[in-house]
Amino acid sequence: MDHPSHALNAMRTAAPLVQNITNYVAMNVMANVMLAAGASPAMAHARDEAAEFAALSSALSINIGTLDCEWIDCMVLAAKAASEKGTPWVLDPVAVGATALRQEAGAQLLALNPTIIRGNASEIMALSGMATQGRGADAADPVSAAEDAARGLAARSGAVVAVTGAVDFVTDGTTAHRIANGHQMMPCITALGCALTGIVAAFAAVAPAYDATVAALAYYGAAGEQAGQNAQGPGSFQVAFLDALHTITGEQLDSVARITAA
Repeated sequence: MDHPSHALNAMRTAAPLVQNITNYVAMNVMANVMLAAGASPAMAHARDEAAEFAALSSALSINIGTLDCEWIDCMVLAAKAASEKGTPWVLDPVAVGATALRQEAGAQLLALNPTIIRGNASEIMALSGMATQGRGADAADPVSAAEDAARGLAARSGAVVAVTGAVDFVTDGTTAHRIANGHQMMPCITALGCALTGIVAAFAAVAPAYDATVAALAYYGAAGEQAGQNAQGPGSFQVAFLDALHTITGEQLDSVARITAA
């Protein structure tokens, strides 16, 4: 596996255009996170341009957080356009097990061959058809409980699957790694998880899906660790986190990334 700095440096050089069909809560946070990292985010979800925008973009992220039937149509159109062009796209199945609408949308999008799937343990388990303890968008299951589900989901779908939590787990169904970077204050900031999906998509625009996913998670967690050194609470952490995303270098990332084979 490549050094995470290679994907980070390539992403910053390319500044890839990433279309994000995400939720209302996440849009502003996600756009600022992606700009700080060096990507070029576009929050484009109108039905009349979803497919056209996907064809123009270097990567696509789809997040089902604030779902409705029209948005599902937009997501499907964009995912089909990305797949037809060979553009990497990332599925974030927020609270996919909570309602019938989310379960149906998750299954429909999964059938469109996402390049990468990123979710918490409860979401990955639900998307795999397993019973979970999850309620809403919060994970009630530990990452370790979802590792087998992630391997199976990756093997069946052909996607790289990332289970994010205290220690992240990434697998393509055969190979697997854990990433232990991060900070305990990160879950206290709304939409940081959603924004991570956009970062994964930006990395996937310039690197192979597996390496891109591992590098993006290490980078994001390392920025959280740097931000947590002086933050006094969630407010100052959010500001420091954006600064860390912007200033952390590839060399620094390689020196602090805690990536181990699983």
